[in-house]
Amino acid sequence: MKLTHAFTAGLVIVLLAGADGLQNARAENNGLERTPVLGWSSWSFLREHPTAAKIEAQARALQNSGLQKIGYQYVNLDDHWYQCPGRQGPNVGSFGLWVTDSSAFPAHGDTNGIKVVADSIHSFGLKFGIYVTPGISKQAVSRNTPIKGTPYTARQIAEPSIEENNYNCRGMVRINYSKPGAQEYINSWVDMLARWGVDYIKIDGMTNSNAADVKAWSNAIRQSGRPMILNVTQGSFTQALAPTLMRYANQWEFPPDIECYDCEKGGSSYPLTIWANVEKRFNYVAEWQPYAGPGGFNDYDSVEVGNGNNDGLTPVERQTQMSLWALASAPLILGADLTHLNQLDLEKYLKNTAVLAVDQDAIAAKRVLNTSNRQVLAKVEPNGDAIVGLFNTGGKAEKVSVEASAVGLPENARGYSTQNLWTGKVENEGGAISATVPPHGVVLYRVRAL
Repeated sequence: MKLTHAFTAGLVIVLLAGADGLQNARAENNGLERTPVLGWSSWSFLREHPTAAKIEAQARALQNSGLQKIGYQYVNLDDHWYQCPGRQGPNVGSFGLWVTDSSAFPAHGDTNGIKVVADSIHSFGLKFGIYVTPGISKQAVSRNTPIKGTPYTARQIAEPSIEENNYNCRGMVRINYSKPGAQEYINSWVDMLARWGVDYIKIDGMTNSNAADVKAWSNAIRQSGRPMILNVTQGSFTQALAPTLMRYANQWEFPPDIECYDCEKGGSSYPLTIWANVEKRFNYVAEWQPYAGPGGFNDYDSVEVGNGNNDGLTPVERQTQMSLWALASAPLILGADLTHLNQLDLEKYLKNTAVLAVDQDAIAAKRVLNTSNRQVLAKVEPNGDAIVGLFNTGGKAEKVSVEASAVGLPENARGYSTQNLWTGKVENEGGAISATVPPHGVVLYRVRAL
């Protein structure tokens, strides 16, 4: 790894600095997420049981592990932070906004429990994210709560016959954005999150019919005056939503969850995933490639690397997941328990700055080869280097090969220098880029024309 780190020590800095120069004219232009987010989220490991102490412990581990120093900076609280008494919807306060579960996130005096956690996360020099879902709680509608700062009420903006996705609590109904007060209601939501110190909003359960919600939350973030990343995640949406996402969001997750809920044992969240759930991402990466760029990135869900065998992936499969996400320039949001990091995962995979640089170049790779077992994804860096991932999704070792010209390298070169980004080994090649790849494995190259 010394060779890999030496080769790329300055490269990460160059790519991070240079990505702002890349342009995606259709992307959200709020100045945020010029490179993909790096961080951690509570869902994969903590699932239904987050608490202030647990979130703060993960933040401390992110710092103490050295991951913060190389760019991991977001600590995101997912679902189950608010009071959910039943299918009538989340409990709401006087203005129809969700109420914090103070048993898990206790207040300090007059300071809301979520703000207490956000302040703690910020004290580490990290950023804090939170989870919401579209619509308005049925409880706000039944109580007809006023919308803060307006003469309007919840019933005047709600469409009670149209249920919105809230997977664990239920009880959310659609907002009619043609009604006066609808945008102001979302503004009041975001203003509350801004007061709490939120830096990142994940809005979950979104479908093609939620385009108006994406726009409303984006507009609300702008009017709040606080920079906040907007991440739109799936209730199952298609590329039909892509124009809206690119204009108003910073990242979007469209595949199904990567967690293997049916595999978990003994009431734990282990194993975090399985190979089949990673393998499904190859087609998503290829299909959504045109939509990614600085300001807005494709999110393929959590990176389930960090807990060794409890990841649910072999070491080879962990390299494959990280390589695929890095080639796609996807957010690297860790799902593992950071307080019990496996040293192999931490030192060899998560701290591999050569692979991290591939992710942070903000260029989504194209798929240039797709057979039953062989996949090749590639992209060309501003300096002319090609990043090439040779993948074998089959059950036995395979030779995977692609012509240099197919990955964007000049055909008339004297040869090509290949650096294996996982081992640091440098070799020279002729006209083809090839390797024998283990089952479910990858060889990830940085290739330079000679």
